[in-house]
Amino acid sequence: MAADRPGRRYAIRSAKRSDVEQMAALDARLTGVPKREYWEGLFAVRGPRDRNMFLLVASGSGNELLGFIVGEVRAWEFGSLPAGWVFAIEVDPAYRLDGIGTALFDAVCERFRQAGVSKVRTVMARDQHLIMSFFRSQGMMAGPFTELEMDLDP
Repeated sequence: MAADRPGRRYAIRSAKRSDVEQMAALDARLTGVPKREYWEGLFAVRGPRDRNMFLLVASGSGNELLGFIVGEVRAWEFGSLPAGWVFAIEVDPAYRLDGIGTALFDAVCERFRQAGVSKVRTVMARDQHLIMSFFRSQGMMAGPFTELEMDLDP
């Protein structure tokens, strides 16, 4: 899928191994936490061979990575029917007003539909106002589950 915005063109496609380095770099820049091994492992172990995992990227005309989204169809939560879960979406801040986040979200939702699920879910920290606003602008709202957690002793 290709999209045009004023002065910019990008395509949404499945991630390739050659995208992992740019995905890891964008993630480290935006989160401040380098996780290169995580991204490499996710792609190597689950990547394109896993029919329940969707790693999609937005690439510019020069094949530069402008953003990515990662989603998975799963049903392991207590009492949960299969649903699409978005567990990562990141867009280069220079391109955030170009509709790339929405295009990525729409693309992963279409993959979820094709996989036969009718719900999409995600989870985030309450203080992540930017991503919360993004997901709400996509029509998402609070769901029926409650997250619980506890600290583990070191």
